[in-house]
Amino acid sequence: MMRGMGNMQGMMKQMQKMQKEMVKEQEALNGKEFLGEATNGYVKARFTGDRKMIGIDIAEAIIDPEDPEMLQDLITMAVNDALSKIEGETERTMGKYTKGLPGF
Repeated sequence: MMRGMGNMQGMMKQMQKMQKEMVKEQEALNGKEFLGEATNGYVKARFTGDRKMIGIDIAEAIIDPEDPEMLQDLITMAVNDALSKIEGETERTMGKYTKGLPGF
């Protein structure tokens, strides 16, 4: 009976250690900056790892009052590029903790 309790305590310690590692890696990921770019770098969107936009740069040469749709498309491309990079990095760093868990 005591042997089972020892194994349970060992598992709990291992889970606590893994949880601390997850929190540390998530905080590091959240602190990283990701840059998404549209065609030729005309639009650049900057995000933190927790998917908060911290800036957007638009090349003045690309601003055409006669064609706002093009600028909208470039912004969308840059934002999606940044979010895709965040998703890839999240999977790379946090995926080891969620592989095999239901819903992940």
